Amino acid sequence: MPKLEPEPLHLRRIDAARNMRRYYSLSTQPTLFGETSLIRNWGRIGTNGQTMVQTFDGSAEAVEAFGRLERAKRRRGYAAADGKLS
Repeated sequence: MPKLEPEPLHLRRIDAARNMRRYYSLSTQPTLFGETSLIRNWGRIGTNGQTMVQTFDGSAEAVEAFGRLERAKRRRGYAAADGKLS
């Protein structure tokens, strides 16, 4: 059974004492050549920030990278932008 594509994820990390207001977004998207791209966008809240696109041969690899990045960001203190835990 193929893995379902994850929903786009929007995380925030706000620490007023350190003047830190950051965001991190992750999403997956199919390419025209049957591959899957993992799109990452990050920066200071209120800016366009930076974008990185990684292309994977299979959807499973992209979903695995998505999960790995999500866990790393949550360990660093990022939380869902909408207040949800998942």
